[in-house]
Amino acid sequence: MEEKIEDLSIAELSRLYDYDIFVLGDAADSIRETRYGKKVFFNINRHINPTNICADVCKFCAFSASRKNPNPYSMTIDDVLNQCREAYNRGAKEVHIVSAHHPDYDYKHYLDMFSTIKQALPNIHIKAMGGAEVDYLTRKFNFPLEKVLEDLLEAGVDSLPGGGAEIFDEKIRKKLCHGKADSARWFEVHRYWHSLGRMSNATMLFGHIESRHHRIDHILRLRKAQTSLERANNKEGGFNAFIPLLYQRLNNFLNVKTSPSGQEILKTIAIARILLPNIPHIKAYWASISFNLAIVAQEFGANDMDGTIENESIQSAAGAKSKNGVSLQEMISQIQNAGFIPVERDSLYNELQSYQEVS
Repeated sequence: MEEKIEDLSIAELSRLYDYDIFVLGDAADSIRETRYGKKVFFNINRHINPTNICADVCKFCAFSASRKNPNPYSMTIDDVLNQCREAYNRGAKEVHIVSAHHPDYDYKHYLDMFSTIKQALPNIHIKAMGGAEVDYLTRKFNFPLEKVLEDLLEAGVDSLPGGGAEIFDEKIRKKLCHGKADSARWFEVHRYWHSLGRMSNATMLFGHIESRHHRIDHILRLRKAQTSLERANNKEGGFNAFIPLLYQRLNNFLNVKTSPSGQEILKTIAIARILLPNIPHIKAYWASISFNLAIVAQEFGANDMDGTIENESIQSAAGAKSKNGVSLQEMISQIQNAGFIPVERDSLYNELQSYQEVS
């Protein structure tokens, strides 16, 4: 199968979408069940977005302050710490901190924010600063990429989220997010982070102006990058999970009229599982595709739901029903009701607790 995939063109692999959904689902589910059995992973986490004031104007974004979202805000470091502390006291193991590219924050602000959190809460995992955010810091402050990533690591950042990947095709990317880090730069950020022995995730924003061809190209670029990393044997860093993010249509400037069908979403997740044997986990991010469809996606190659989240601002700003997160009990019971075993994990997929259904 490995050799066959490598020998096929993007056009040929795009025909996977023409397969019956259940044929694709069976193939993807077989791969996930061989690896994980009936386990479905989730974590107890909190999403924090310190500001929506942004130097960039991405057409797909409903989160950043603009005439579509005329409610700018900016949190202090104490505000962020208080949210982290409250979440930790409720059982959160991870804080996921991503933000807009604030034009007025100085470099020290970022490092002080993460070091303050880590000093106060040394056991919480800080997942923060997507590839585009890191690139923004290098350009704004004229620092080498290596310095920025090493400084973030020293300040307490434990892993990078996968945001900013969008779609790697540059023609599409130019229409979506002109001025933000290009695809080569996104890979450069993650490549150096991996060389430090650290993990990150990878995303793909789909369901807007891209084609199936662009999705396949995106997935294959990630496959190639992970393969190159394995050959380099880089201190065990790499991509932990692939996360297909469904584009949300409301309150942005892209003006897309219709969303992909549930079948198209499930096919995309199944194809990702088939084409990415070297990325361990496929996440059905419930805040993007809805909780119910994310549960169904566990039978189409996904093996992870993300987490409880508590508060979600980016997807919900564009219309997703994810603002208030989901309770731990709801997460557990829904996974069990679908016939799976809920497994709480940490940010690096170490298993913390399995919730076997009591008979």
